[in-house]
Amino acid sequence: MFLSIILNLITILGFGLNHFPAVTTVNGSVISLKPSMSITELAAPRGALLVNQDHFFLFKQRADEIQPIASISKLMTAMIFLENNPGWDKTYKITAADNVLGGKINLFLGDEVSVKDLFYTSLVASDNGATMALVHSTGLSEEEFVKKMNNQAEKLGLTNTFFKEPTGLSDANVSTAREVAFLAQAAFKRLDIRQATTMPEYSFTTLGGRLKKVESTDYLLLNSGGGLIKVLAGKTGYTEKAGYSFVGLLQGDDGPEMISVVLNSSSKNERFLESEQLVNWAISSYDWNGVVKNIN
Repeated sequence: MFLSIILNLITILGFGLNHFPAVTTVNGSVISLKPSMSITELAAPRGALLVNQDHFFLFKQRADEIQPIASISKLMTAMIFLENNPGWDKTYKITAADNVLGGKINLFLGDEVSVKDLFYTSLVASDNGATMALVHSTGLSEEEFVKKMNNQAEKLGLTNTFFKEPTGLSDANVSTAREVAFLAQAAFKRLDIRQATTMPEYSFTTLGGRLKKVESTDYLLLNSGGGLIKVLAGKTGYTEKAGYSFVGLLQGDDGPEMISVVLNSSSKNERFLESEQLVNWAISSYDWNGVVKNIN
């Protein structure tokens, strides 16, 4: 064991401390990199891999650089909504104030839907109009709602995270890979958010009788590593400046739950592939003996 630790430390000194720790502690158990481990690096500029319900990163790449996070912002929006939920069955009528440009439109002026349907449409389809309607359903002004988002970020210790508005369309909504991991960790503890972000699709009927079917933007829910990667939650994001981004709560074969963050990827699919690769790398590169695999 001692020799293994020494070899790991030599490896880290050779390749730098930015990417991964040689030895760390996970839920009271010490894990270390295997001497034969291979070095990994993301094609995306920024990323991180956090053991869920812990504070230890197994991988970091430019993880403290600030950048726009696009629709990943909706995780914070969902948390603030849940604290101000007017009631799942309450009816809301779509107004002109809910009409925002960007992304696919699923709800139209005059549609009457339940607040629950707004919540799921916001998170499953990453629908910006549904997100604004969700905010308005609380009775809070947009300014009051966003202030609560930033106050919550402060409570979570996310000092480099800031929200300008609830949808993520503004590139003034910023964070870092490290802080996105902690944001997701807090959000995915909420069962409602976790359930919504694991649905490949969601169907509902408006009060006017219109059937609506929305599809998830998280393609990992449809195809994940031949079934070796379990998707326990996830949220995508994209603007031209933010690039293709993704944060997911994933579990590899015979491994613990991990939060994988990939920011500013160059393509829609690459962010998902690299998220899987990070988890698979961690499973194969660390010695997990003695670590409880299913943390929840």
